[in-house]
Amino acid sequence: MEIDLGDAVDMPTFSQILEMDEPGDREFSSSIVFGFFDQVEETFASMDKAVEEKNLEELSSLGHFLKGSSATLGLVRVRDGCEKIQRFGKLENEDGSSEPDAELCLERIREALATVKTDYQAAEIRLREFYKAEGGEDA
Repeated sequence: MEIDLGDAVDMPTFSQILEMDEPGDREFSSSIVFGFFDQVEETFASMDKAVEEKNLEELSSLGHFLKGSSATLGLVRVRDGCEKIQRFGKLENEDGSSEPDAELCLERIREALATVKTDYQAAEIRLREFYKAEGGEDA
């Protein structure tokens, strides 16, 4: 079966997760993916709270955390957005150069977080459709 998750998911990366499944059974990969969904929702809630508190250090840490787990599944847009959040939280520009204006960094984080949430939703929809088509968990 040819799998097309659009540009929301990097297929070579996601295929490595699928290769760990037993033939005809997506239990292993679905447990990873659906566990990631739960993790993302919790992380977004923590990020929203950190934005309210203007806690750049926490935002950088959460961006780093979510960057790694999204990269593992091939969610490249989410990964890239989280890298921006991580940098802005460290008072850096996208290129890693210093940005001393904390308010500017916080505003950039707000924008990047909104984009990450949109990109995540697109990937989540595609992944849920994939597992539903595979006879796995319902969307």
